[in-house]
Amino acid sequence: MTRPLVGVDEVTAPDWLQIGQQAAGSGLRTALRSLPGAVTLVSSLAWRTSRRLTLAVVVLQLAAGCVAAFGLLATADVLTALLAGGPTPDRLVAALPAVAQLVALLSGRAILDALGGAAQSALRPRIEQAAQHELHRAVADVSLIAFEDSEYVDLLRQGQERGVRSIEISVRGVADLAKSMIQLVAAVVTAGLLHPLLAPLVLFAVVPEMLASARAVQLQYYSFLRMVSLRRRQSIASGLLTGRATAAEMRACTAGPALLAEYLRISTRLTKEAQRVEMAKSGVNLVGRAVAGLGTAIGFGVLGLMLYADWLPLALAGTAVMAMRLAGTALSNSMAGVTQIYENSLYIELYTTLLEQTRRHTTPVTGKTAPSDPRRISLEAVSFTYPGQPEPALRDLNLVIRKGQTVALVGENGSGKTTLAKLLTGLYAPNEGRVCWNGIDLATVDAHTVHDRIAIVAQDPARWPMSAYDNIRIGRLESPNDLDQALAGSGADEVIAELPAGGDTVLSREFKAGRDLSGGQWQRIGLARGLYRDAPILVADEPTAAMDARAEQAAFDSLRRIGTGRTKILITHRLVNVRYADLIVVLEHGRIVEQGSHTELLARGGVYAGLYELQASAYLSPDPRAEPERLLRPAN
Repeated sequence: MTRPLVGVDEVTAPDWLQIGQQAAGSGLRTALRSLPGAVTLVSSLAWRTSRRLTLAVVVLQLAAGCVAAFGLLATADVLTALLAGGPTPDRLVAALPAVAQLVALLSGRAILDALGGAAQSALRPRIEQAAQHELHRAVADVSLIAFEDSEYVDLLRQGQERGVRSIEISVRGVADLAKSMIQLVAAVVTAGLLHPLLAPLVLFAVVPEMLASARAVQLQYYSFLRMVSLRRRQSIASGLLTGRATAAEMRACTAGPALLAEYLRISTRLTKEAQRVEMAKSGVNLVGRAVAGLGTAIGFGVLGLMLYADWLPLALAGTAVMAMRLAGTALSNSMAGVTQIYENSLYIELYTTLLEQTRRHTTPVTGKTAPSDPRRISLEAVSFTYPGQPEPALRDLNLVIRKGQTVALVGENGSGKTTLAKLLTGLYAPNEGRVCWNGIDLATVDAHTVHDRIAIVAQDPARWPMSAYDNIRIGRLESPNDLDQALAGSGADEVIAELPAGGDTVLSREFKAGRDLSGGQWQRIGLARGLYRDAPILVADEPTAAMDARAEQAAFDSLRRIGTGRTKILITHRLVNVRYADLIVVLEHGRIVEQGSHTELLARGGVYAGLYELQASAYLSPDPRAEPERLLRPAN
């Protein structure tokens, strides 16, 4: 088999997937026991969404079922009158009241069905909106570290794509099931009133097909669970082939054939699996329909014997046939509803599992507030490990930062600088130790009160598909902060001046009149966003990596001019920009190896001094051609 190119072919399934596999692989009786849970969830969402519409759907379905039962009895009266003795005109006249009653009932049933359908149509989108809102509200508060957990991210995608949609579909299934069950009960009761032997006959025809349909759903869902990771890689491979972000480099490095081959490899496996499942489902359904046909034949045979033995009048036999047909249709519809609910209950389980996992990843609300302007930020024996990683990213860190200080985090790639900044600002919680503001452990306060005190300027800032002005104001949309000052301090005013509609230009090519920016321009927008937010703690993580030299210098000059009351945490590889920091923290392999001022660290001649000398010499060397050889020599 060709070696996987996108991701890997997983050996073990994630925890949430294993739970689903147990449900799909369980016996049919056990699986059907899960239906009440799905019905309860859908009914609860419907009731919370609109009690009026929910009651309307229930009442209208009950009324339609009752009308169906009365319609059968009216049919018996019509047939009895028509098949009675006497002249035909007299029989027709005698049947007119029953015919009028039957027409009225049929018309009433049609009206009730139409009204019930309208109520469902109004209720379904509201329930879908409520389910989506509940999911978004939960995910909006989930801890940032959850997005570093690949299993949670995959569950989030599946829950959004399939879980929410299955809830909306299940609304129709629950309503149709209720209606069909009422009609089934009406048909069976009516048949039993005509003759006790007729009641069980209506069940023979569709029970086998019902069991076959439920088994086919199990096969389909079990296949989905086994292929979910492969479908994710197929989606990723498709995005690499068709996405704008990779379009230029894919062509420049001629990666197209390799990506096409990878997509073909994945899609071939999925196609073979789909063919296998469809063949298995066809076999199961064929057996179910064959047995159901035999049950229908037995039912009509028994009815014929009852007529032959004169156990049942001909008029009632005609009504019995209609009752059997109605019951058969109602039972088939009931099982279609059961199958639909069962199928979607398996996907709804993804939704409920996602909500459960999201709550598990969400910091509980304590009602306590973080200090509004911390005078002292401290790390006490802090260690941190990313989900699924065997080794900690940070180990046993102790650090104190005072209000108003400019602190620079320095180190090679992978040393833990960005992770440390996220711990200091409460975006991550340590696995061991404490992060405190004014001696208050951040684990004991509400996360949103911590986040309200920070501003982040990222190397790759979020590219919101909204206007340039709103891209800057997004963190404080209702704030009266000085936008012009943020624009001038970041250099974003020059970017906006070049846009066709100025600050009102939408920064996204996904819209017809939208515009995109270069990496350096986006960094200016991101810096303006951080300045406009005006938070007491500002983190700038490689904020100028894509800027030209003039813009970079202006950006760091602006960061230095920020008021003395704000605590600034800078992360940059260009050490010339951190010389003015009050405290420089040097990390190596997840540990703090040095800390002090620029002058102090140079005097020690340690890691920082070696890195600084290495960068400075690149600009001071009189012969750049000799530089590569010098760079190969280890620093002191």
